[in-house]
Amino acid sequence: MRIVVKVGTHAIAAKTGRPDYAALKRLVAQISALRKAGNEVVFVSSGAVAAGVEALGLKARPTDVNEVQMCAAVGQARFIYEYERLFAEHDVKIGQILLTHYDFEEHHRSHNVKMAIDRLVKAGIVPVINENDVVADEELKGRTFGDNDWLSFLIAKLVKADTLVLLTTVDGLLDANGRRIARVESFRNVLKLVRAGEKGKLSKGGMDSKLKAVKAAVMSGIDTYIANGRKKVLEGLLAGRSVGTFFPGSAL
Repeated sequence: MRIVVKVGTHAIAAKTGRPDYAALKRLVAQISALRKAGNEVVFVSSGAVAAGVEALGLKARPTDVNEVQMCAAVGQARFIYEYERLFAEHDVKIGQILLTHYDFEEHHRSHNVKMAIDRLVKAGIVPVINENDVVADEELKGRTFGDNDWLSFLIAKLVKADTLVLLTTVDGLLDANGRRIARVESFRNVLKLVRAGEKGKLSKGGMDSKLKAVKAAVMSGIDTYIANGRKKVLEGLLAGRSVGTFFPGSAL
């Protein structure tokens, strides 16, 4: 099975932006277990800008694009170092891929991305993918991956993934009373039932961003989950246990 796992900033970082080492270690152990069970895993991780915010002593994510780029440059090195160290504890090698919207807009470029990811996973290497915030200028044009939610869908579609998992800081999609919705068969009433999540000061996503990505994924035939990335959930999700919100592929 080919699985794309995406984790949001707040699921792996403290409020200051400093990497949450316990959360990172727990997540890496789960992804390593999936790979060792014979799955091909592609890992999309946010958090670089947040790590840079903390390293530079800032109180919140900057609004100026050049300041964001500076935070990303500082923070990306921090996060990839931690991932390399933690995955190595499980004898798993990783490879970093940084992307922008332009990499998906031209067939030749997107094909090259697909071939690179395919080569890595077939060699048993886990690709660690993030938006290249250091050079991206999409925010100037009002275009964004939304804390990597949309990026994870684009990757899942590109590599023909069977499953997409979006890890956040809540137990799944919640209704207006705060109760978890275990399964969603139709999107017709979802936006009326749920309360859109508030994005934090360190990220640019939210539940509305995730729902956009989820809808696109399931319409592409990809089974999709939203679950709590601060808990050990991946094995349970893929085993069919009700520990998140499941959106079966082609749910309309």
